[in-house]
Amino acid sequence: MMRQITAEEVWKRIPERVEDSHKGTYGKVLITAGSRQYRGAAALCTEGALRTGAGIVTLASVEEVFSTVLPRMPEAICLPCAPSAGGSIAASNSSAILKEISNGYTALLMGCGMTNCADTRDLVRSLVPAAGCSVVLDADALNACAVSGLPKPASGRGLIITPHPGEMARLTGLSISYIKKEAASAASDFSRANGCVTVLKQHRTIVASPDGGVWINTSGNSGLARGGSGDILAGMIASLLAQGLSPEDAAVCAVWLHGRAAEVCSEHISETAMLPHDLFGALGALYLDSGRR
Repeated sequence: MMRQITAEEVWKRIPERVEDSHKGTYGKVLITAGSRQYRGAAALCTEGALRTGAGIVTLASVEEVFSTVLPRMPEAICLPCAPSAGGSIAASNSSAILKEISNGYTALLMGCGMTNCADTRDLVRSLVPAAGCSVVLDADALNACAVSGLPKPASGRGLIITPHPGEMARLTGLSISYIKKEAASAASDFSRANGCVTVLKQHRTIVASPDGGVWINTSGNSGLARGGSGDILAGMIASLLAQGLSPEDAAVCAVWLHGRAAEVCSEHISETAMLPHDLFGALGALYLDSGRR
């Protein structure tokens, strides 16, 4: 049975902030993102994780990316990585990234702006099974899986994938037209077969879980039809995952919040003029309107 994501379903799942708390209370996210060509993707997913409440967010990337991210977000921790010849994160950084993750990280996000290259494929293959925390795979990490196969996270850890129809087609071998027409079936079948939560991004985004649960989201608008919107969503999902939500709940809540923030944003800017980074102000308004701190 397909269920609709509603505000009530979301706010009962998102935990309240605790008065007697510290940064460790709200989880630690490690993000591998960005490249010489796609610096903004790393900035957007990192801010998405920070603005959705994670206590610590570390970005593993190349130095050229940090020059874009840090002026906007001095709160982010940097893990400098050696670049590949093409300006992406070299696969040789795997050991250093795993060492950092072992310091209590509760979620790993991979893929935003990493480029579809051999180094990205090698990093996904080496990091996901060994990370020891739940994982979100987006963008170029999914393109890597289309070539190398979907890796399994450590035992007992969740995996969330966030494909759009084109990426889903590459992962499954199904046609884009079929995926758009039969989105719920395509996402549910893939989740059952691979033991992951699938966030199939489209006009009405589908969230499918390995146990057969399927959700449909009706929040959002055409203002999200821009490069960068998905990077923000990936960061939001990883943030909620790091804070202790189950993979299914983290995906359900982030998808609705992302879409609803777009609706609020468009009321002030318009769907045409709004940009992905405009979502952050609207996201804060949603938390306030819900009575959250």
